[in-house]
Amino acid sequence: MIVVDDLPRPVPAAGQVLVRVANAGVGPWDALIREGKSIVNSPLPVTLGSDLSGVIEVLGSGVTQFQPGDEVYGVTNAEFIGAYAEFALASSKTVARKPGGLSFTEAASAPVVAVTAWQMLFDYAQAKPEQTVLIHGAGGNVGGYAVQLASQAGLHVFATASADDAQYVRSLGVATVIDYERERFEEVIPKVDVVLDTVGGDTGRRSLKVIKPGGILVSVVAERMPGPDELKNIRAVFFLVEVTTDRLDLITTLFNEGQLVPRVGTVLPLEQARTAHEMLGGAPHKRGKIVVSVANS
Repeated sequence: MIVVDDLPRPVPAAGQVLVRVANAGVGPWDALIREGKSIVNSPLPVTLGSDLSGVIEVLGSGVTQFQPGDEVYGVTNAEFIGAYAEFALASSKTVARKPGGLSFTEAASAPVVAVTAWQMLFDYAQAKPEQTVLIHGAGGNVGGYAVQLASQAGLHVFATASADDAQYVRSLGVATVIDYERERFEEVIPKVDVVLDTVGGDTGRRSLKVIKPGGILVSVVAERMPGPDELKNIRAVFFLVEVTTDRLDLITTLFNEGQLVPRVGTVLPLEQARTAHEMLGGAPHKRGKIVVSVANS
């Protein structure tokens, strides 16, 4: 159960900053933590939320790269908790200066999903220009950033998405969008160097058929990965995102240069965090990242 409560203002420890939160992103990992199903083990009760944007109020000892008054975005900590609050503690190593062209709401929508897409493509797949990539769930939050990053990097992009999201995905630079409800992607695309999987299940297993020898499947879906007998001259990896200041700085540059565009969905006041989680569970909401507004709550 989610409740809004009054708690003492936290005090930053060494290496932390205290952020006056403007907005906090809402993601499926928040629901997993609430349900006790997350790989990241955080005993209840907790203050939910990882993505945030806001203004630094106080520096903990040893923090020299920021000053009070800096506008920042990022995540709170490796446990992915603490952002649904007026004041949140964050590691100084997991926040960065907010992109100048983004509102606080847009900035709060980006850190986890944008860095996840970056890591999938470049840290794990080590994608190169002219390679081919198939992106599953391209209409989603991670998938949308992956499409933008891949297109900007000069890859040839194929994508699966719903019919409702097809136009949006094409607008990001994808010529071939497969309606996963009507077509089987393995029957309509050539072999690819990289598959990015944000869907899992049967989609992930079928993807092994379309990967070139020496290619790779990168997944963010926590389930059974293919065994050695299923991987014939290809690789597969599952990972947990690691949001760092350095990676956020890379993302910031792309936002500032207009190479990345955020996609904010429904925005709710903090008092309606429970409603936001109902939306995570399937209740109607706008496409894009769900965000709670804290500063104006």
